[in-house]
Amino acid sequence: MNAADMESKEFEDTLDVEDNSALLQKSMVPEDSDPSWKLSLPHVLVATISSFLFGYHLGVVNEPLESISADLGFKGNALAEGLVVSTCLGGAFLGSLFSGWIADGVGRRRAFQLCALPMIIGAVISATSKTLAGMLIGRLFVGTGMGLGPPVASLYVTEVSPSFVRGTYGSFIQIATCLGLMGALLVGIPVKEIAGWWRVCFWLSTIPAAILALAMVFCVESPHWLHKQGRTYEAEAAFEKLLGGSHVKTAMVQLAKLDSGDETDAVSLSELFYGRHFRVVFIGSTLFALQQLSGINAVFYFSSTVFKSAGVPSGLANAFIGIANLSGSVVAMALMDKVGRKVLLLWSFFGMAMAMAVQVVAASSYSSGPGSLYLSVGGMLMFVLTFALGAGPVPGLLLPEIFPGRIRAKAMAVCMSVHWVINFFVGLLFLQLLEKLGPQLLYSMFGTVCMMAVVFVKRNVVETKGKSLQEIEIALLPQE
Repeated sequence: MNAADMESKEFEDTLDVEDNSALLQKSMVPEDSDPSWKLSLPHVLVATISSFLFGYHLGVVNEPLESISADLGFKGNALAEGLVVSTCLGGAFLGSLFSGWIADGVGRRRAFQLCALPMIIGAVISATSKTLAGMLIGRLFVGTGMGLGPPVASLYVTEVSPSFVRGTYGSFIQIATCLGLMGALLVGIPVKEIAGWWRVCFWLSTIPAAILALAMVFCVESPHWLHKQGRTYEAEAAFEKLLGGSHVKTAMVQLAKLDSGDETDAVSLSELFYGRHFRVVFIGSTLFALQQLSGINAVFYFSSTVFKSAGVPSGLANAFIGIANLSGSVVAMALMDKVGRKVLLLWSFFGMAMAMAVQVVAASSYSSGPGSLYLSVGGMLMFVLTFALGAGPVPGLLLPEIFPGRIRAKAMAVCMSVHWVINFFVGLLFLQLLEKLGPQLLYSMFGTVCMMAVVFVKRNVVETKGKSLQEIEIALLPQE
């Protein structure tokens, strides 16, 4: 015990030395090897349960919506059916808007538990509801949890992962979301045969939510958050659990070097929109805006109609889309720390633009019969696959990397709110735009957005592969 006290005292003394860079060099000498990835993996896996829940609740009403509307007495009411979906998105916007303040205020672990709570309450209300109002209240609760989960998961995974596997671990978020979507589709299969099965679909979602809330008790708090709160010894203990004892001193010195001077200041909203932080927040918000305006949700919403016209049943269509999404995510996981974030983003948006070009060709040659239908189906699957390779997983991983530690949580909240607002309007306006403009013009517009995204990424996004969060921050934001 005395030895430990002496060691931490010695560490505190070294922080007072003026030349931190020399100390950093010295402390890195004994550690030629990277820290073990096995230590941080369990913590990351628990965090991704929130992403699984996110995917599950996105897909849970797709199959059972008909049964829900029949049982609750609003069958054929398009507005009410739309509200069941969009109320969830409204809740998600609220959850994401406050996620930064919650994550900074109570810590990342408690934020996960707070995200699980409305998901459990909302799922129970929806599962037991007898009216449309009850269903909508349940969906609103679930939505707030869905909005809170993804930004906190991105923050936590970024802050607890060793830099050499941070990209791979970040990809787990997208894979968990895909698995959640596929899980919801699988659970929904018996809905037409078994009366009231949709209630079971909601009840089942309480199990992973309860596991998330309980398992978080055993996970470490983000050392970055602990250090920001002035809880240095706890941050050291967290780093020891995540990286191993020999890497603690280096990690703590980097944190101290970075945080010196401004860690106690509160972050105001105006600071995110003006001055020195504006550039990174603008890059983050624009990336999420381009991701949503590329047409990915429109493709998800509209895929079953396209497949149906090609004679493919909706269950099979959903399976194809799910497999394309999961396959792309798995490949992205393998490549994220090898080729880097920027390369994946560039090729992903370019591939999506090409897929939209295929859709435009298919829409223009509709008179040629089955050939155009196969082309349309092929273009759609290619679009989903290329989206999952980069445009899907990268923004959620890249943004916590490029945001300075001091504004990270709140900047993520702002960017995710932009994501949800655009998601909501795309869902609301897509079918109307399709009727007014026709598929050819609409797909051309989506393709143009994808090409604009290629130019934007090329000019504005920096590569973060293999760099520590501290190195990225210093590179992007020279100390003034």
